Amino acid sequence: MNPIPRFGLLVIGDEILSGKRQDKHLSRFIELLQARGLALAWARYVGDDRALITDALRQAFAGSDIVFSTGGIGATPDDHTRQAAAAALGVELTLHPEAKALIEQRMREVAAEQGVPFEPDRPDNVQRLQMGVLPIGATLIPNPYNRIPGFTCRGPGGGVVHFLPGFPVMAWPMAEWVLDTLYPHLHGLARLCERSVIVLRAMEAALTPLMERIEAQFPGVKVFSLPSVDHPQYGRHIELGVKGSAEAVEPAWRALLEGLRAQGQALGPELVR
Repeated sequence: MNPIPRFGLLVIGDEILSGKRQDKHLSRFIELLQARGLALAWARYVGDDRALITDALRQAFAGSDIVFSTGGIGATPDDHTRQAAAAALGVELTLHPEAKALIEQRMREVAAEQGVPFEPDRPDNVQRLQMGVLPIGATLIPNPYNRIPGFTCRGPGGGVVHFLPGFPVMAWPMAEWVLDTLYPHLHGLARLCERSVIVLRAMEAALTPLMERIEAQFPGVKVFSLPSVDHPQYGRHIELGVKGSAEAVEPAWRALLEGLRAQGQALGPELVR
């Protein structure tokens, strides 16, 4: 059986790293994936630095993950993602004919809304076509908001990157289209069951050998420990649990509880997610 592909997220933009804007993509992409029984394996923030973006994309293309990249695909001087993608793949940029048609259609619609004639040779309209200059071999992602497409590129290592605008109103429905159109066969494959218990006044060092034993005994199950020192209800405690597929979690969960009771640990409420 082929392993379930991992999903990653690249959030690109100086405005996120400088604090001018708060990132909304991470929490939303976690939700989009979880709603389809999938999970986000990693996320990375990169500023508007072409060399850094190229390096991040080169790593993504060389791997085997499915990656969403948000931001930097416009046509202003601080947008570097299209150029970085081409550099990471070692290919040229070219005006994608379908992207050109979509952008021109959008420009015609805007001209009609403004009651002015469409002038394709006007400098600002010519500049807008730069948003359709994509790495050779790119395929398009439809944009229901304003027709300006995103795009997908595949690397020689099997990694695939889906490039989306930085605007959530565009990026999120485009990401849903990608997940539901290109990856419906993956839906549900990474759906996890999680069971945990509050261990009162516990110390992680005392629980570590049990955690290691559970992971070694039950492959495919992850043990997690979430300590708290000042909880208003439980005081100092550790939420200790296991997560994985439902069939794998149940025997691991029973073994974890048995181990805690054998240690004489004081247990609080049990949690199921």
